[in-house]
Amino acid sequence: MRALTILQSSLFATFVLGMAAVALARAVPYEGIDGASGEAEWLDGRAARAFEGHYDERFPGKTLGTNLWAAIDYVVFDEGRPGVVVGANGWLYTDEEFKTYPGAEAAITSHLALIATVRDELKRQGSELVIALVPSKARVYPEHLPERRPAAIHESLYGRLRQGLRDAGIAAPDLAVTMARCKRAAETYLRTDTHWTPAGARCAAQAVAATLGSPRKPPFTFYTHTASVETHSGDLLRFLPLEPYFASLLPERESVEVRKTERAAAGQAESLLGDGELPQVVLVGTSYSADPKWNFTGALQESLQEDVVNYASVGKGPFVPMLDYLLNSAALPAAPRLVVWEIPERYLPLAQDLSARRPDSAAVCTPNPGKAASTGDI
Repeated sequence: MRALTILQSSLFATFVLGMAAVALARAVPYEGIDGASGEAEWLDGRAARAFEGHYDERFPGKTLGTNLWAAIDYVVFDEGRPGVVVGANGWLYTDEEFKTYPGAEAAITSHLALIATVRDELKRQGSELVIALVPSKARVYPEHLPERRPAAIHESLYGRLRQGLRDAGIAAPDLAVTMARCKRAAETYLRTDTHWTPAGARCAAQAVAATLGSPRKPPFTFYTHTASVETHSGDLLRFLPLEPYFASLLPERESVEVRKTERAAAGQAESLLGDGELPQVVLVGTSYSADPKWNFTGALQESLQEDVVNYASVGKGPFVPMLDYLLNSAALPAAPRLVVWEIPERYLPLAQDLSARRPDSAAVCTPNPGKAASTGDI
């Protein structure tokens, strides 16, 4: 036993010394800060930070060490980096659906009040508001959850939010029940991503349309077809840094059926819309709506049989895009008949200071151009 211990220690020491020697050899060519001319950069720490960056880039064991540690966490403990909760059967969940947040109750109350204020402002402009309250992935797919369960506040959150919206007289279909039912036919959420699938987006759009009753226009104005099938790398995989050395341990990549919704033949569409008629439906929300890969805009167009203008944004959450829209809605030619506001439920317990929000000139009332959004940026 003693001999084995000595052998293991010797091998480990040899490995460490070898890595140190290689790292030292790669660090020696460091030439300092470009344009540096004195001692100031050493006194204020700039030189140290520059050398640290140089060393980090060239340290041969950095990637291997990161991958190895991540592999141990993933294989032995079923864990990833902070940001992900590892479930069964290759399913991953954002840890935002599991956390307890300080001030969550106050945040929920504040956000519901903000939604009511938005409803009032839209009503003043002549627009009706419908909330597409996106249920958490853990709520729709609890069967793949690990031993770790969402915090108590999440258990009844969706029902509480819908009740609050109903009390305020705001329409909000029960997408949790709807998407759980739809998943019997097709997955409504991606296994390794925070977002819904195109099938889930279509399911939600149909529920929104059902809340509003019959389409205002004749059917078949819009139709959807499969444009391509793409391999998708889920946004939650970035919390499992196993590539390149242990990439084989990662959950299997998913295929996404990319759908495209188009109008019917030009002549028919023109006759249905009428000359010069403006779209009467606006969509505001997060990357669930902004990323064309999910085709939520197209699914709404098909379900409502109306044109939809998309003002959703990526990386701003659900409230900032709506405030941007309201702050600049006077610039629109006319108020829409309907505004669909997509809000992921997990955002409601998060405190956010929106009091100083001002119009963003880079995104003032500019419809989403359909550029693919980076996944994971809600």
